[in-house]
Amino acid sequence: MKHRPPFFLFNAHLETIFPSQFRKVKLPSYQRERINTPDNDFLDLDWLKRNSQKLAIISHGLEGDTSRPYIKGMAKALYDNGYDILTWNYRGCSGEMNQALRFYHSGATDDLATVVDHATGKGYHEINLIGFSLGGNLTLKYLGEERSRPALHKAVTFSVPMDLHTSCVKISLPSNWIYSQRFLRSLRKKVIGKAKIMQGINIEPLKTVKTLQQFDDIFTGPIHGFKDAIDYYTQSSSLRVVTNIAIPTLIVNAKNDPFLSVECFPEDLLKNHPFVSFETPDHGGHVGFTQFNKNGLYWSEERTLEFLSR
Repeated sequence: MKHRPPFFLFNAHLETIFPSQFRKVKLPSYQRERINTPDNDFLDLDWLKRNSQKLAIISHGLEGDTSRPYIKGMAKALYDNGYDILTWNYRGCSGEMNQALRFYHSGATDDLATVVDHATGKGYHEINLIGFSLGGNLTLKYLGEERSRPALHKAVTFSVPMDLHTSCVKISLPSNWIYSQRFLRSLRKKVIGKAKIMQGINIEPLKTVKTLQQFDDIFTGPIHGFKDAIDYYTQSSSLRVVTNIAIPTLIVNAKNDPFLSVECFPEDLLKNHPFVSFETPDHGGHVGFTQFNKNGLYWSEERTLEFLSR
């Protein structure tokens, strides 16, 4: 399946920005469920149910949530094709601040494990994991940590920063300023909001933060038990454990993705892997893959359906 973007999306930035700003997806209303985590926090899950024995668990990207067009587009595609859907919001991403000092981060597979275990308890015969960007890294890392979950069937990930440090360097380049500053604004706001209701967060260093790596050095790393940003990136990158994956898994990273470094294209490492397929279409941008056709599906959604049904 070759992806050809619409003619007017003639560069990687347009391919990335257009669907996030202009795509509209009509979806039945989610059913929200709040579950507790082992450390007395909570996660908000959004379900679409059709009494299927097949479930898709969909994980969003940095500072995303279950309302993002790429999440709703994938949810609709799978729901319309016979799957129950579980989209989940990371800690602090559901519109209500979480209760623990910690937030979410790129390697927080304990929360994904909580969600998968909760879904497994509902008796699904088949559970498929779908992840975008940070959620893709989370999905691959979770699968690479050799967890035994008999119901896990397949996984599909898109636009995955498999090497977090070099991806952070890439997104901080001047050409990506608009993206990095948008993420930083959102993250700063979240930290300030939490500091108002919780002790243990010093927001004074925020004044000096100019890059995502500085933010991770001062906040993400220490709050989540890492020494600094580099330690966080090293321990949380899925590239470290991707060869351990033991269920059929598809990774799709577009060659023109403005966020991904060279290290996020480990084609040699995965060339003969028995379970992992790695695809690098020329186009797609970051979580883009826009196309216009009668069925309303983006290329990423068609590719997912094809892989899951194969």
